[in-house]
Amino acid sequence: MHVLFVEDETKIANFVQAGLKEQGFVVDYCDNGNDAYIQAMENEYDAIVLDIMIPGKDGLAILKSLRQAGRNVPVILLTARNELDDRLEGLNLGADDYIAKPFFVEELVARIHAVMRRSFSDRQNMLCVGPIKLDRITREVTCDGQVVELTSREFNLMEYLMRSPGRVFTRTQILQHVWGYDFNPSTNVVDVCIQRIRKKIDSIGGLSWIESVRGVGYRFRNSL
Repeated sequence: MHVLFVEDETKIANFVQAGLKEQGFVVDYCDNGNDAYIQAMENEYDAIVLDIMIPGKDGLAILKSLRQAGRNVPVILLTARNELDDRLEGLNLGADDYIAKPFFVEELVARIHAVMRRSFSDRQNMLCVGPIKLDRITREVTCDGQVVELTSREFNLMEYLMRSPGRVFTRTQILQHVWGYDFNPSTNVVDVCIQRIRKKIDSIGGLSWIESVRGVGYRFRNSL
């Protein structure tokens, strides 16, 4: 799951980022509203955690602009202020939830999952390609009806590829969206993770669904 986290307080930002990553989230971080708005418009996120009081474009202005642009990504507003008027303004602008500081990371994680479940009710919860089914809510993958035991990272990679079967993704794109960092030509983490997934799936179905594209990257097959 890919989350944009916007917060200008360094200690809170570091703490929350670490907690979200431990729970399997890929986190993009911004400490100001101007960069955050660009990030939110240019990328597809599963959720945005957005502090209201940030430098540049404030959180409410970002939220308003996103909704006016037709971006329906789930947004959780985060602020030290807890007045009723602030909560109502945020919710009226289209926020999906509101959490006040201080808070526990575990509560934030639960709220992210909750808004994503509500959002998924209007979108596709299940990704299906051939005999392979991926449930984005329960985070379960099956092949020919048998459960495939995947790590959190393996599941995120599978989901990323299965969203667009037949489309070729470069290693750089996969690293950015699944691991959350830029390409390092000396790393082979993508290839190693792909091989682990292939081994688990192929042992059940006997067929390879993740295809290598020489000199480019990988794609999930439309069909065999």
